[in-house]
Amino acid sequence: MAAVAAKVAKDRAIAEGLGTNENPVKFLGQDYEELRAKCLASKTLFRDDKFPADDSSLGFKNLAPNSHQYEGIEWKRPSEIWEEPQFIIDGATYADIRQGQLGNCWFLAPFASLTLKPELLARVVPKKQSFEKDYAGIFHFKFWQYGEWVEVVVDDLLPTKGEYLEFLYSDVGNEFWSALLEKAYAKLNGSYEALTGGTLNEAMEDFTGGISEIYDLKNAPDDLYQIMLKATKAESLLGCSINKTNPNESDTTSQGLAKDHAYSITGAEQVPYKGKNVQLVRMRNPWGDSEWNGPWSDESSEWNDVDPKVREALNHKADDGEFWMEYSDWVKEFTQLDICNLHPDSLTSNEQHKWSTTMFNGNWIRGSTAGGSLDYPETFWENPQFWMRLTDPDHDHDGPTDDPCCTVIVGLMQKFAQKRSRDNTSTIGYAVFRVPEEMQNKTDIHLSKDFQMTGLQPHSSRFTNMREASKRMTLPVGDYLIVPSTLEPLKPGDFLLRIFSEQSAVTLEVGNAVKVDPFEPQDSELAMTKQIKDVFQKVAGDKDEVTAKDIQTILNEHLSKNPDLKSNGLTLDTCREMVSLMDMDGTKTLSLTEFKILWLKLQKYINSFMKNDDDKSGHVHAFEIRFALRDAGFTVATKVQQAILQRYSENDMILDFDSFISSLIRLDTLMMAVRYTGLEDDVANSKDSSQSCSRYFKLLY
Repeated sequence: MAAVAAKVAKDRAIAEGLGTNENPVKFLGQDYEELRAKCLASKTLFRDDKFPADDSSLGFKNLAPNSHQYEGIEWKRPSEIWEEPQFIIDGATYADIRQGQLGNCWFLAPFASLTLKPELLARVVPKKQSFEKDYAGIFHFKFWQYGEWVEVVVDDLLPTKGEYLEFLYSDVGNEFWSALLEKAYAKLNGSYEALTGGTLNEAMEDFTGGISEIYDLKNAPDDLYQIMLKATKAESLLGCSINKTNPNESDTTSQGLAKDHAYSITGAEQVPYKGKNVQLVRMRNPWGDSEWNGPWSDESSEWNDVDPKVREALNHKADDGEFWMEYSDWVKEFTQLDICNLHPDSLTSNEQHKWSTTMFNGNWIRGSTAGGSLDYPETFWENPQFWMRLTDPDHDHDGPTDDPCCTVIVGLMQKFAQKRSRDNTSTIGYAVFRVPEEMQNKTDIHLSKDFQMTGLQPHSSRFTNMREASKRMTLPVGDYLIVPSTLEPLKPGDFLLRIFSEQSAVTLEVGNAVKVDPFEPQDSELAMTKQIKDVFQKVAGDKDEVTAKDIQTILNEHLSKNPDLKSNGLTLDTCREMVSLMDMDGTKTLSLTEFKILWLKLQKYINSFMKNDDDKSGHVHAFEIRFALRDAGFTVATKVQQAILQRYSENDMILDFDSFISSLIRLDTLMMAVRYTGLEDDVANSKDSSQSCSRYFKLLY
């Protein structure tokens, strides 16, 4: 009950805005205001016992105790390093972010980009933090994690060697906001050393809540520069990198670009040059130096033929690690582009470039919803399914007027069990199918493997073992089905599915409604049951009632005569549940009329079991349970299906005959309870399918 109460409380908190940037989740349960007030009252400086200033917070390999890099590290507060430490001096700038002894440029590049967007930076670095007024040795920062914002509290004990910070630092020695933010991000990910492994797109999303897309520049789409122009105007974050092809090659190119290093893209402009427009890209090296020295670099002659006013506006000449390149050179030199498209809540402009967004949390459960990719057609359709309707084309769609298109970015993110660890990750991806006209609006039906026989080819993301698989698609107006999956079946995991569309889109989870329509014999069927009467009287004798034990004897004798049904019979517990279902007068026995109804129901359920026991093994596989239940008259939400499997399935994710019949009897009893308690209309009319599912789920158990 405590777990249920906690879940209800969390759902209520989320409904009230918990997880937004304004009301973030307290990471590890630490409340900044409460901790700070406590320290001020006791006149002590905060020491964080959840991320202590010791070797456990540094790392596990290169920063583990007795490692070379670990030697000489001391934890000091800023006041022990400088006489007058400051949080931020004259605003946050690129110069505040200088890489230390961690290989974490993957998050420094987008971090540095935030300094160009004060409204975004303020969402990560809350204001009114200081080493002066009400200083208590405690600071806080906000990061986006799996669909919600979290607030991370840290003390200001920082790793140093001698008189200098060991990791991130500012050019202005007594400025510490960036070093403290790095510590908060290290805490979020488990340790400082955990920050040596990551990707640009992960950091971009963690700082903004946006959705990222990755482009292989060796196979760049023809319209990539237009995508980049659009992205920069939409306030997106962009970054790029050059991947080494082998470990023995040089760390830099012949024209000054660093390999295996993340650059942030700070602009894209088409510049008039010698009678034509040249496509330029502006980048910045988070190191603050090592600039490109080829065409359009700071000192190149190309700038001499650019209008002075344009040249001045582009600020092309500054020794700050920022530089311009021609797009054609940029595509040749770099190997990967990352774009992070921002969530509407992150943007301040009212222009039309804001995205419409939807998020769904889901899971793959072994034997239930972990169906694997399309390479496994027998189980693929058991994966969670999501329906999307696109009705409004982009304002600037490129297709003909009779085929308007919509731009959509779909991102599938797996939730890591351990921060920044891929030891137990799955390879994930998704397929997007155009729904044929005859299937439109049937969002209550979880589509089966028969759907793929329509011959429609899906739009598929690439499968990856990274945190997220995402893809930009231009789709004609219409209805679509999104099916997220792991590459192989039976791989469990939790995921977040996000859909960003340029115009509004209607999205929902498929098959989340509950429809229970158990078989009810008609009067004519009850009248034609002399055989049932004879069977009943054979066991009941002079009695007018039969017990659960009598029913077990009757049914097992009948089942043993069916050569096509492999079964060890029904247990006494299952027969007791049958009595509970049909006993209207509370005698714990069944009359002839009640027994007739039960007998006819069981014939329906037996036929459903035999239909879905394809290999005649006497079992129904967990992947087939959804369709077996549907054949018997029960369309259940995924959560209810999973509850059935958890309660009734064996270790190898199969249901034997007794378990299958028992689960149907329980569902039938459930429907009776719903009707009796008056919840039927409430559930049927509920606009919230998850609420409908929840009501049934609670009644089931």
